[in-house]
Amino acid sequence: MHIDFAPPSNGTYNNSGSCRQLANYMEHEDLERMEKGIYTEGFFNLTEDNIYKSKVIKDIDSNNGQLLKIDAKFYAIHVSPSESELRAMGNTEQEQAEAMKRYIREVFIPKYANNFNKELSAADIKYYGKIHFDRSRSDNELNMHCHLIVSRKDQSNKKKLSSLTNHKNTKNGVIKGGFDRVNLFQQAEQGFDKLFNYNRQLAETFEYCNTMKNSNMTNKLKMQEWELKAPKQSFAGEKEKETEDVKIGRYAYKQADLTDFGLSSAFSILPSAANVNPVDEQQPLKSKRKKKPKRGFRQ
Repeated sequence: MHIDFAPPSNGTYNNSGSCRQLANYMEHEDLERMEKGIYTEGFFNLTEDNIYKSKVIKDIDSNNGQLLKIDAKFYAIHVSPSESELRAMGNTEQEQAEAMKRYIREVFIPKYANNFNKELSAADIKYYGKIHFDRSRSDNELNMHCHLIVSRKDQSNKKKLSSLTNHKNTKNGVIKGGFDRVNLFQQAEQGFDKLFNYNRQLAETFEYCNTMKNSNMTNKLKMQEWELKAPKQSFAGEKEKETEDVKIGRYAYKQADLTDFGLSSAFSILPSAANVNPVDEQQPLKSKRKKKPKRGFRQ
């Protein structure tokens, strides 16, 4: 499962104004599919299907109370299952599309809401999704994925919800709550496995990919050792017995190691410091320079 938060830009993903440009982009493959006589999927949200684009734009653009002109008004999120995961979701495009909408509604959005640590539910999140079936730059046979437009404000238009903040469950200060993306990636993965009874291999997990991309050599070697030892088809759901070294959804190395790897993982694309509003986002910490050894001889 590949999940990323598109960084704000001056083009399609410019989120300081109207979402019209992004909504137009999300419909770009519909015309080609209709010309070929292939069905298309309309916009959807938590409770409705086949929503008109005009309603999406109006609803997101009007839900911006107390936001400044330069503030983010919405966020773009991509949810892209692997080919193996797509096969677990159904045998046809229609089956996979219905399964994707179910996954977004029952797993992803509830977990998204929960990770703000503000006692929110899926019903508090204003979002619209659009399913795409093709990727021009992919050689995969199956390429279905979902684009989400998620409002910066909740359904009541009272609470600001920034999923790109670097704060995590903060109790004090201007920003309270924050957002834990690492936790979201793990919960979204585990929720997928449970919903579709998916047998996830160790190499498919967020922990594995995050470790191999961001961790130190010791942890990488340890992870590879576990991969060689681990039995096949023992990494999803509750139907497989946990082994001594590998546990479902939470492998034997410490969880603290994961959060130290950084959030720019294989599953997320985060904005640069230049694109972050200092009021809403925390600047990344600068790495400490090692002290140079003093010259001279010891007595």
